[in-house]
Amino acid sequence: MKKGLLRGLIGFPIGVTIGYAITIFSSLALGKGHYSPVVPAMTEQFGSEIAAVIIQFFLCGIMGVAFAAMSVIWESERLNLAAQSGINFLLSVCTMIPIAYVCHWMEHSLSGVLSYMAIFAGIYGSIWVVMYSVYRARIRKINADLNK
Repeated sequence: MKKGLLRGLIGFPIGVTIGYAITIFSSLALGKGHYSPVVPAMTEQFGSEIAAVIIQFFLCGIMGVAFAAMSVIWESERLNLAAQSGINFLLSVCTMIPIAYVCHWMEHSLSGVLSYMAIFAGIYGSIWVVMYSVYRARIRKINADLNK
C-alpha cells in the first residue's frame, strides 16, 4: 500500500508530462501549424480554454497517479498472472474511461464509449503481449544461466 502511494506521487508529474506530449504530437499531426491544448468540445463545455486546460492538467495527473499506483499489482506474489492482468485492466478501464469522457477524447455516445474501450483494450493487450514476451525471455535466460 505504501509503495503504491509513493509511486502515485511520482505518477502525477509523469501523467501531466505524457498528457502534454500527446497534445503536442496531436497538434503537430492534426493542427495545421496551430497548437491545440484541449479538444474544442472541452473548451465549449467548460466555458473557456484555460478552464479546460486546467481540468485536463489535473485529470492527466490523476491518471498518472492511478497508473503508477496500479503498477504494484504486478508485484503481488499472492495473485497469479491472470488475476493481476484482470485487476490491472479493470482498474485501468475505470480510470481511463471517465477521464477520456470528461476530456472529450471520445465521442459522447454509446458507440463512442464502446469504440474507445475497444481501442484501449487493443492497446492494452498489445502492450501486455510485448511485456509478457520480454519478461518470459528474461526468465528463460536466467534459468539457462542457472543451469550452467
